[in-house]
Amino acid sequence: METKPDTIKISTAHREEILATHADLYVTVKGSSVISGNEALKKAREVSQLVDELIRFGISAENIHLQGVRVESSSGALLKSSSASYRLRVRCDELDQIAELLDIITSQKNATLERIDWKYPEEEARQRGLDSALAKAKLKAEKVAANLGVKLLGVYDFIENSFDEETPVMFQPQAMMMKSRGGAPSAPEPSLGMDVQHSKMIHVNVEIWYRVSAF
Repeated sequence: METKPDTIKISTAHREEILATHADLYVTVKGSSVISGNEALKKAREVSQLVDELIRFGISAENIHLQGVRVESSSGALLKSSSASYRLRVRCDELDQIAELLDIITSQKNATLERIDWKYPEEEARQRGLDSALAKAKLKAEKVAANLGVKLLGVYDFIENSFDEETPVMFQPQAMMMKSRGGAPSAPEPSLGMDVQHSKMIHVNVEIWYRVSAF
């Protein structure tokens, strides 16, 4: 049976806050007609109104995607009079435009913002975190070994663990509607009606068992 060599265990961690680089906004538009495929972006009246406004604002047509259409028919049959819910994904590459973009979406009485997904440069941050944690572990191991009067011989075992910490975005989709049910403007309220945040914490932890000479 192989015996475990003399080792010292070193644990280090790296914590870094990163900012979002862009965001995906998910929007539902209630339409009075059923049109399938990307043609809905041009021919479904309520959808095309929103799309035209977004493009005028500066959002590229390539950043507006139709993700799905849900038909709503009380008779159970697909009729010309059937209505539909169109699910759109709108990518915003310039985060300083988020407030104005939300104003455009919420000014459409048939549009509801469902959620915002913030996108981060996570892989780069995790790599930086790993490099930092490993460098700190090496320095710590050298100091511990010197104080114990032993020499570092190599690595016996290594464990890495990383996770993200992101505060949830809290808002009610219906709070993003700027019109009352009757279509008349509601009482004045803040444009956003929600708390937004676009940063998250990246945590990288390492545990290293270093082989050392005899104590």
